Amino acid sequence: MELNHLDKNGQAVMVDVGRKNATERVAVAEALVKMKPATLALIMAGGIKKGDVFACARVAGILAAKRTPELIPLCHPIPLTNTAVEIAAAGEDAVRITATVKCTYVTGVEMEALTAASVAALTIYDMCKAVDRGMQITDLRLLSKSGGKSGVFIREE
Repeated sequence: MELNHLDKNGQAVMVDVGRKNATERVAVAEALVKMKPATLALIMAGGIKKGDVFACARVAGILAAKRTPELIPLCHPIPLTNTAVEIAAAGEDAVRITATVKCTYVTGVEMEALTAASVAALTIYDMCKAVDRGMQITDLRLLSKSGGKSGVFIREE
């Protein structure tokens, strides 16, 4: 498989997307934040002193999607049409973050969805670290993507 982020000399380059067709593109990514059951209970009860953990993480994820090209060196700035970050308890000791990013453009939004999920997870860690430094951010992954020449990808378990 040829990597299109490398030139003929193996140097990293930004991909030229100028001749690609604009299509609707959607990417969905997720991450888990594992924690002590008591930490999740505190979050759900609104007992974290820094404020509403889920609301803050949701906004952080949306902001991160919009700023992805400032963080990932070879990403193109993309005019996003929608970013949604859903956050919910996953059992008694974890939080699941699902980020969905959409655009109509010439390149995809997988990195924006992954960035949204990861920054939302980091925000949860930051807001709750005073009560649980042992939290783990795990399972950051692309669940699906559609649009563009490469078509549809759906993660199979």
